Amino acid sequence: MARRRQSEAEWRRFKRRLLQIAIALSAVVATGAAGFIAFAGYEPLEALYMALITITSIGYTEIAPLGRTGRIFNMVYIVIGVTTMLTGLGALTQAIIELELSGYFQKRRRRRVIENLKSHFIVCGYGRVGRSSAEELKKAGVPILVVDKNEERAERAIENGLLAVAADSTRDEVLRECGIERARGLIAALATDADNTYLILSAKAMNPMLPVATRVSEEESERKLRRAGADVVFAPYSITGQRLSQSLLKPHVNEFIDFTTGNDMGLDVRIEQVRVAPDSEYVSKSLRQAQLRADLGVIVLAIRRVSGQMIFNPPAEAEIGAGDYLIVMGPPAQLRKLEELVVEKTA
Repeated sequence: MARRRQSEAEWRRFKRRLLQIAIALSAVVATGAAGFIAFAGYEPLEALYMALITITSIGYTEIAPLGRTGRIFNMVYIVIGVTTMLTGLGALTQAIIELELSGYFQKRRRRRVIENLKSHFIVCGYGRVGRSSAEELKKAGVPILVVDKNEERAERAIENGLLAVAADSTRDEVLRECGIERARGLIAALATDADNTYLILSAKAMNPMLPVATRVSEEESERKLRRAGADVVFAPYSITGQRLSQSLLKPHVNEFIDFTTGNDMGLDVRIEQVRVAPDSEYVSKSLRQAQLRADLGVIVLAIRRVSGQMIFNPPAEAEIGAGDYLIVMGPPAQLRKLEELVVEKTA
């Protein structure tokens, strides 16, 4: 929003300056025409013609003899008229350059920021799915880059406080400029399954280890997207249908899912995953010894081992290992504190 206000202010300033220049020039031409009528006896059309060729310094000869009084007026008018004309042209040129440079420097700053991005998430497509994805990433406080070939959508992303570019994300050069080799993950939320498939193929070719999540519109496209390299494929319509049914069949379960995923503002509780650093003080401790619930007020819902094994509702005797992911639930502040503790290096 701030950027749009700035652009609108610059455009208003340009139009105001253009209007001022037009008024000044019109006044000088009108004054000259009136002078030639009064002091040289010219007809109105001849007087207007004489005023225009005088202030533009074209140098045509006099239409009719000016006489002594007319020549004195013309000398004064030449100085005033030509000065006004040159000043107006200079001001107009300056206004155009400022308007162009403003957009140039904004794009240059944005390009410089993108070049310095590391471990960022690239969201391709800023439609309904892309907007929701970008908002969740924004809440997590991670660096985000939105790419959408629709300029209005890219502008909307910028208004929402996101770094965004208007470009075709299916093009290799665009992905390269977006730092695909340095990215932490990519969300493919383009309009069609074909576009998403092409995007994923390009992204994986440039960064094979890049985690990619995408949406699918047609069920038969899911296997194609996975073969293209998508790590996670979501079917929005299928998921929405399941949630609608659950809201009627299991309303309390649905309510629980809502507030743990941040959709219910009444209770600020989240579910997060926290990776245990190899040198964390919690390594080789059991959940009972770690006392996460008692000390921090967070609940360990599951442990994902380095081997890939997922232990749901782990017992108190379950041991925390280096590289394990703890799936925990609790208030955001406490979850952040837990993350700081499990990654904290011991002396």
